[in-house]
Amino acid sequence: MATTVMMTVMAGVMLTCGICGEELLFEEDMKTHLLLSHLEGDVSCPLCSLSGVSYDDLAYHVAAAHPEDRVPAAQEPDRGGDDDDDDDDDDGGVHSPSRPRPPPPGTRRALSDLLAAAGGGGGGGFPAGAEISPPAAAATVTAARPRRDASPAASFGGGRRRRSSGETTAGVTPDPRPRECGGDGDDEKRGGRYPCPLCALVCSDSRLLQEHVEVHLQAEDSAQGEEKRSMCPVCSAVCDDELALHQHVEEHFSGTTKDSAVSPGSDFRLARQLQAEEDERRRKEEAKLEAEEFKKLKEQFGVGGGGGGYRRQIERRMEKAVARGLMAPADFHNKRAKVMESLASGVDDGSTRTQGTLGALCEYYQKEPRGCVHVWLSAETDHYNSSEGDGGWGCGYRNLQMLLSALRRIQTFTDCLPEGEIPSVPRLQRMIEAAWKEGLDPQGASHFNHRLQGTRAWIGATEIYALLTSLGIRASITDFHKPTGPGDTHPRMFEWVKQYFAQSSRGGRLPPRVVQTSLPPLYLQHQGHSRSIVGVEERKNGSLCLLVLDPDCGLADARKLLCADGVAAAVRRIQRFPSNVKHKQYQVVAVDQVLSPEEKQVSARKAYGSVESVTLCEQRITMSCYTTSRAT
Repeated sequence: MATTVMMTVMAGVMLTCGICGEELLFEEDMKTHLLLSHLEGDVSCPLCSLSGVSYDDLAYHVAAAHPEDRVPAAQEPDRGGDDDDDDDDDDGGVHSPSRPRPPPPGTRRALSDLLAAAGGGGGGGFPAGAEISPPAAAATVTAARPRRDASPAASFGGGRRRRSSGETTAGVTPDPRPRECGGDGDDEKRGGRYPCPLCALVCSDSRLLQEHVEVHLQAEDSAQGEEKRSMCPVCSAVCDDELALHQHVEEHFSGTTKDSAVSPGSDFRLARQLQAEEDERRRKEEAKLEAEEFKKLKEQFGVGGGGGGYRRQIERRMEKAVARGLMAPADFHNKRAKVMESLASGVDDGSTRTQGTLGALCEYYQKEPRGCVHVWLSAETDHYNSSEGDGGWGCGYRNLQMLLSALRRIQTFTDCLPEGEIPSVPRLQRMIEAAWKEGLDPQGASHFNHRLQGTRAWIGATEIYALLTSLGIRASITDFHKPTGPGDTHPRMFEWVKQYFAQSSRGGRLPPRVVQTSLPPLYLQHQGHSRSIVGVEERKNGSLCLLVLDPDCGLADARKLLCADGVAAAVRRIQRFPSNVKHKQYQVVAVDQVLSPEEKQVSARKAYGSVESVTLCEQRITMSCYTTSRAT
């Protein structure tokens, strides 16, 4: 069994063996003495010739056979006047004449070094660096006398675990009989008793004493470590946590007060600065991207005039045709002269117009029933297709030309229209701007910055309404804002169109199969495009089919309606069944009557918010029913 022994420092120079009292000068000599004389030798009683027994038996022998060998009272350390030997130790029931006073500061490290040196020769010593009480205090601790009802485990005095009274505790001297153990501290160690230098516990095994002292040291080191972790290395101030300590140390070097949120030189301030710079850079990139997308959107819809208007576009296309060899220079100059003349007069040159389309349709349906029960057609309307000057953006203007061509043939509206032929696209732009100046559709005017001339801006139903109102023509806008049938179809819109064209034949008599009314066509608007509805078919199965003229239809295809050989194919191109009309929203502009001078004056004085203008009448068609209301 390895044994840990204790050494005392005499006069700060000599090393004294705690077992036999021999004094040596050097630490290496003391290690050798301990190893040869005590650790490797037989266990024997220091007061008699007993040997060859265990340490427990030896301790019991010393306590029972040599009770008279006690330390004189004069040699015992001062215990503060407490002479009662029967006082109980609170930690483990170990009796001690008094509670040991805490070791004086500055001596624990010396004792730790000596214990480490002593344990180096036997293998059972304390670990290097362990701190316990000074050897003087350890050598003079008097062994406690157990009480009658104290179990052997009580000698541990707050050790690692408790044992029942029936168990035998290894390493602690059992003493079932009441006795008073006294004597010199060296006599106690010679008898196998090792008192704890930090409390009143007395152990007979060095391993148990080592583990017991380590409990004291670990608790103390843990408390000191926690205090050191939150202590400022500059001013030794104690902070609550690591973050508070970090900010406190930063304040020493930044020169700011403790109340400042963040010091300028701290990592936290730098992180916030970098984050702010990153956010600013991201905002600039998003703003730049948004501006580019908005610019593309304006170019797509022709808002802003950056790409030039009707005149500039037709000149560019003719120049490209000459460069590619598709147009001779002489033809270029002749065509350019006609364009300039048309722009100057404000009248369309008729190069994209197809006349007689409705007459050809009426004749076709009278000869070819094709399963139709009834067919209603609008008044005679000319077809206008897009030209080189307005390709890609002029559908609204071309549909307006189709509507005006029908109104010119209706006697009721002839006095409202400008004199001469159908206006050109640039002139229609000027007419819409004039309507805005009268206070009509202020929101639309603001959207286009009150300018259409020289731009490629798309127009829609509200611009058509504003122009008709400025001409003294009553019109309405009907909004079909969502599908009303399966598959995103609009059967209610088809029914509404039928009711519009069939209103002239609501008498009691059965209408003929083909009816050409005196009603103007309907302006049909959806997202990105517009068309003109010039009729509706009612088939034998009850389904409806719209007849639509499209400005995107080329001049050659439109004129096939006038040819007997190609009329059937041309009719199929203008037919629109419910399955072909599946945009989410549609707007329909319908012309009603002529506004009287009083009605027009009242319309011009209607307030739109804070602006004196005419409000646009938009009808909401619900899934359950729809109503018709007209702006006045």
